[in-house]
Amino acid sequence: MKRRDVLKVVLALAAAFAAPSIGGAQAKVEMRLSHPLPTAHHTAKLIAAFAADVKAMTNGEIEVQIFPAEQAAKAAENHPSVARGGVEAAASVNFQWGNTIPEMNLTVIPFLIADLDKLKRWFDSPIAQILEAKLEQRGVKNLMWLYTTRQTIFTGSKPIRAPGDFKGLKIRGLNKLADQGLIALGAAPSAMAAPEVYQALQSGVLDAAQTDVSAAVSRRFYEVQKFGTVSPQFSVWYHVYVNPAWWNGLSAAHKDTLKKAARKTELAAFDLTEATAAAAVGTLREKGMTIHIQTPEETAAWKTIMQKPVMDEFLRLAPQVGQKLIDAVAKL
Repeated sequence: MKRRDVLKVVLALAAAFAAPSIGGAQAKVEMRLSHPLPTAHHTAKLIAAFAADVKAMTNGEIEVQIFPAEQAAKAAENHPSVARGGVEAAASVNFQWGNTIPEMNLTVIPFLIADLDKLKRWFDSPIAQILEAKLEQRGVKNLMWLYTTRQTIFTGSKPIRAPGDFKGLKIRGLNKLADQGLIALGAAPSAMAAPEVYQALQSGVLDAAQTDVSAAVSRRFYEVQKFGTVSPQFSVWYHVYVNPAWWNGLSAAHKDTLKKAARKTELAAFDLTEATAAAAVGTLREKGMTIHIQTPEETAAWKTIMQKPVMDEFLRLAPQVGQKLIDAVAKL
């Protein structure tokens, strides 16, 4: 039996034994949380801190059990697992929703939103409210938004600076919508789960990758790539969502505690993410990579080619609220 299958059996047994018996004392509340990140990733550390806070704030009445690095489910399986109640919670990167919730791709429209002050006003904004309503339509309730990056690094065996450097480049994409920008540059993007990219770079299946600058460190891209260009191409959120039926079964006090712990974690993400990104650039250089910070002129050249095709596709896939979301970015 595969390790993941064993874990699924363990999770099912845990759910059975966690159910309160009739006439017996109420069992401790368990919140099993699955995510795809390695434990060294700064967002994984935030989720671990959230778990510790919840346990302390409830005197152990709620225990958040974390299953990192795809131990319980692959990244694409987290949404259906939570919606069905296989686990109570999961964390996913916003663009992973792809065509399922195209509005979640708002932040990967090239060079639309990477301003830190705007990102800090994301919570409870019209944007967040619209996206959370879309998530509920898909059978999950959003609990928190964790700011993960506003600095993308493009890594390669050769420097990637000018638009022409992308021509014919086999590069890790994000999803069909976001990849329209790479295609406009002449690249050949291939959507691939983050844990699979290292091997693809090492074997030559991919020539280049794009990822969060901090993830390039935690996933050791410096071992298989020589050059990197850091660009404010887009911003990314990991968001934690829960099973609605599980949430509705919680006491008012437990819901309030989870909300407070979530907000504390959301706010902590900004300083940690910014500090981690700054340190990551230095670490990549120390590990032997040649790192280039994109100039304003280079940003403008990339934006001219990349933004329109992605935005057009976004509006095509989200005709009802797409323009409203784009306009709301300017008002943050």
